[in-house]
Amino acid sequence: MLVEAHKKLPPWFKVRLTMGDGFKIVQKQIHSHKLHTVCQSAACPNRNECWNAGTATFMIMGNVCTRGCRFCNISAGIPHALDNEEPERVARAVAELGLKYAVITSVTRDDLPDGGAEFIAAAIKAVRAMSPDCRVEVLIPDFCGSAESLKTVLNASPEVLNHNLETVPSLYPRVRPQALYKRSLELLSRARQFGATTKTGLMLGLGEGRDEVSSVMFDLRRVDCRILTLGQYLQPNRLSLPVEKYYSPDEFASIRTEAMSLGFKHVEAGPLVRSSYHANNYCAE
Repeated sequence: MLVEAHKKLPPWFKVRLTMGDGFKIVQKQIHSHKLHTVCQSAACPNRNECWNAGTATFMIMGNVCTRGCRFCNISAGIPHALDNEEPERVARAVAELGLKYAVITSVTRDDLPDGGAEFIAAAIKAVRAMSPDCRVEVLIPDFCGSAESLKTVLNASPEVLNHNLETVPSLYPRVRPQALYKRSLELLSRARQFGATTKTGLMLGLGEGRDEVSSVMFDLRRVDCRILTLGQYLQPNRLSLPVEKYYSPDEFASIRTEAMSLGFKHVEAGPLVRSSYHANNYCAE
């Protein structure tokens, strides 16, 4: 069942907003090491759950993006210069939190010659140096299609290489005007050819057709993408695109069943699912 968009969220979006000891510990680490998280910058609805569990998704290279995707809450504009001490601070936070699985993402930095690839690689290496047993997932931008930038990241050997398609091809001009569906799919294809375990995510509710979702999943399996996340788009601010549809939990379950039948290794699907939601549970397998 599809639920028409309206001002009041459906009941399945109710979340507990408790702030236990785990939340306070993560919050302290983020503040003390002067770090950014996608949990805060992207207004993730799962922040309390993840922080209470002692996990967070670190966002590097600042909190200003060079692109202005119309679904995103992260500010767009001219970013500050890179902070060369940031990778070590991320690594220190990972070590002090005792993480066995760390997720590192970034803003898109089209202002940098390599799109920030060396910086992402440095963060992976820094985490490995301080926490040798910690597995690392990176959620990367498209690097404007640069195969060399992708290789730079993969040479640092992350356990999982994530790059989100976000939506179906027909909606790219409206949702991701500075991105290209084919370019993002090629990145996932190249990463798999280089031997990486690949992962991607889709937001539902932006006006896509159900057949278009199936077509994207077929494209992903064609390039042997192993892990897929599917979540409900929620309008993060009044300037972002409105929600066209709210998908029910049953609808997500149906799409997940179809995706698994196509051969994905793991599919995380549900209204509140985001790119790194529960990643430490299934990507560490």
